[in-house]
Amino acid sequence: MGAVRKVASYLGLGGAEEYDEAYDYEDEVEGEDWQPASERAAKRWRAVVEPSRIVMLTPRQYNDAPIIGKHFREGQTVIMDVNCMSTAEATRMVDFAAGLAYGCEGHIERIAEKVFLLAPADVEITTA
Repeated sequence: MGAVRKVASYLGLGGAEEYDEAYDYEDEVEGEDWQPASERAAKRWRAVVEPSRIVMLTPRQYNDAPIIGKHFREGQTVIMDVNCMSTAEATRMVDFAAGLAYGCEGHIERIAEKVFLLAPADVEITTA
């Protein structure tokens, strides 16, 4: 036996002929609890049985930004109406919402003057 084969054998890198038994796949596949990985992953990431919610918020000042962030991070779609804010604060709020949507991989769309839609990543926005 060559030196390379001795080292490979010592490290457990020998050939497949060293195994005595063949692995039986049938025992695991026939079990009742077996599911494909895609189904297990879908169940793990599927939301609890709660229906989707759309939250309408009308912030009065920039200090109301955490409320918008809380609802959006919980996976809720948020409609944000900044008509009651000064132009400077409304601009800051929209910048915050755009950063929030970008950071959480969501979407932000203007749906009317000073009214914006923040949608999580799993919500598709279409226009008709």
